[in-house]
Order: sequence, then structure tokens, then C-alpha cells
Amino acid sequence: MSCHAFTFAGCALLALPSGGLFWPDAGLLVVSDLHLGKSARLARRGGGLLPPYETSETLARLDADIETHAPRSVICLGDSFDDMEAQGELAEADRLWITRLIAGREWIWAEGNHDPGPGQIGGIHRAEVTIGALTFRHEAAPDARAEVSGHFHPKARLAGQAAPCFLVSDPDRLILPAYGRYTGGLSCDAPVLAALMGAGALAILTGQRALAVPYAAALGRGQRAR
Repeated sequence: MSCHAFTFAGCALLALPSGGLFWPDAGLLVVSDLHLGKSARLARRGGGLLPPYETSETLARLDADIETHAPRSVICLGDSFDDMEAQGELAEADRLWITRLIAGREWIWAEGNHDPGPGQIGGIHRAEVTIGALTFRHEAAPDARAEVSGHFHPKARLAGQAAPCFLVSDPDRLILPAYGRYTGGLSCDAPVLAALMGAGALAILTGQRALAVPYAAALGRGQRAR
């Protein structure tokens, strides 16, 4: 199986190769840091020009995860859009795509630092949400327990290759990789991430399959998130 099954805070979860997290017992799919509209935001602000395909590529991956796992609920853990203007700049086809994905299920947009306010698309906007034993928010909070977050775009290096990764320090913290196509990353040996990981922490690398390794084995240099 290309997913990695693990237990966090007593909950049986699946780390998906895409960077999504699926909780079968809750029928819940969680993704973080989609950063939809990043190429448009960079162009608008006079930054580097990127091919404007990241939104459709990210939505295609999300669509595939939804098709495979048929979640009853989806939580997007913040920075779903690269800024608040990006929602209004979406191509009509992408806006309709998102509307179709939302239809028929609970959809929660968690507040991020890039998109701190309610959006223009359907779904529910929340600062954070607690479901069962787990609390979902964008950025890890001090002294949190059973927390699922994103924000840092963690990446790990193994055998000379860097990949986005989940970081798991059971039962306190689970940090998701960035799901978006045009997102940088923060090496998992960065002090801010090392301070959040406890003894026995794991890194789960994404790619063709989700591969779990001890956190200490995954330390390396990555590109900082931006």
C-alpha cells in the first residue's frame, strides 16, 4: 500500500503520498497549505513569473484523493489561498472545480496567515476546529496536545533526495507537508521544527509512496518556506 498507516493520539490515520491525511473512522481528509493562486500573486506584486498551472495541478491531486477516499468532511489547514485577493482571481474553471469538490460534504477552511479571513467560496471558515481527540489549526501552538497543523512546509532529505514530509511526535503534534504545487519547504532540522519534535518522532516522506523513517534519519537541508 502506498499510504502509511499510523496511530496518533489514539487515532488510526493514513499519511497519503500526496501529502494529505485521511482519518478513516471520521471520514475526514485533511490537507494544508494549498497556496492556490501563488503564480498570480507573484505576478501581481512584481515577483518572478511562474507558469500559471499550480492551481489546476493542486486541485487535480485533491480531486484524486477525494475520489479515492470519499471523505464526508474535508479540512484545509490554512494558507489555502496565497493571499486574500487570490480567491477573486481564480479562473472560472478552477472556481467551479472547487465548488464541485465542496458539494455534498462538510468543508472547513481553517484560518492561515496568508488567508486570515472568510473567503468568497462555499464551505465554513474557522480559526481552528476540534473533532474527537484531535484539534486542527494552521500553526502549532505552544504546549498543544493531539494537535494537527501545517504552516511550516516541512521537507526531509534521505539518500540525497529531498521531499515534503509529515512530522509526527505522538501524542502531541502532527505537522502536515504543504499540499500546493508551488510551495517551498523548511528543512526538518530547522530549530523551530526540532523544538516541536519529541523523542521517537517520525518523518513520513511523500512521493510515489509515503515512507516513514525516524526523525533523526531525515535531517538535512531544505529550501525555506515563503
